[in-house]
Amino acid sequence: MVMSQPGARVTWPGAVGRAVAGTCVMAVALGIAGAVGQAVRGGTAPSYLPRALTAVLCFALAVSLILWLRLRVDRLPLSGLGLARGVTALRTFTLGVVITGGSAAAVLGACTWAGWLTWGQLDLPRLLEFLVVNALIAVTLEAFPEELVFRGYVYDALSRGCRRWVAVVVTVLLFTFAGAGSSVVHWGVGTLLGEAVPLPGFAPAGEDPVAYAILYPIFGVALLAARITTGSLWTSVGLHLTYLTVVRATIDGASRNAGWSATPVVPEALLLVPSFLVLATAVFALISRLRGRRT
Repeated sequence: MVMSQPGARVTWPGAVGRAVAGTCVMAVALGIAGAVGQAVRGGTAPSYLPRALTAVLCFALAVSLILWLRLRVDRLPLSGLGLARGVTALRTFTLGVVITGGSAAAVLGACTWAGWLTWGQLDLPRLLEFLVVNALIAVTLEAFPEELVFRGYVYDALSRGCRRWVAVVVTVLLFTFAGAGSSVVHWGVGTLLGEAVPLPGFAPAGEDPVAYAILYPIFGVALLAARITTGSLWTSVGLHLTYLTVVRATIDGASRNAGWSATPVVPEALLLVPSFLVLATAVFALISRLRGRRT
């Protein structure tokens, strides 16, 4: 089989087939890792072990399967996935962190000024510990594997056979429904392991399906805007990690014992998460425009 060139085009059915295969990789990795982590959590292991095991297993499965698809099945180089190196990787990752963190700070500050949020007492040592542990697990379990799969493999596959707007829409849809696929895998593997697992569903257990259906497409668009603006996957990894950190240390801070928390006091405050994602998307679009690109 002849090695394809980085810019080689494929038919749209082939592009969609590759994108679906990549989505299945993420669903399988998350589902298996989640079921195994739940089984370990039900034993006598230390509390940190199930989370660490889930993250490492998901990372290993997702990355190895995507590399196999890219190099062995598609016969394409890794360059099209946006994995910049060295200074470029650090610079683009930092850009994703700064823009997302700045957007979140602006929206959270405005909501606090308007009286929409109240803040709990700050426990600085606990918060710092939480931020370090959360960053390590979030990068391994979610931020890097999901970006490699969706903004790397899936988006690149679709871009080879479809117009850009089609590639963006389909990538966002597959990203949104990947959780439903992983819940099916989780249920099947967990049942085989003898665990009491939740039935498959569109949204993760405990989350509002309507809110999930609104937030995840917005999140997916923001991540693609970051990826397209710089051409580097590390920008979307930085955005992804910062989003998870902000939400878990503020809105979910009390339930996660993060050492700090924000409590919405009016219904409008629930819009703050999609709002700072929209603001970050707008900033990336502005940067792209200033560079003479269309996002």
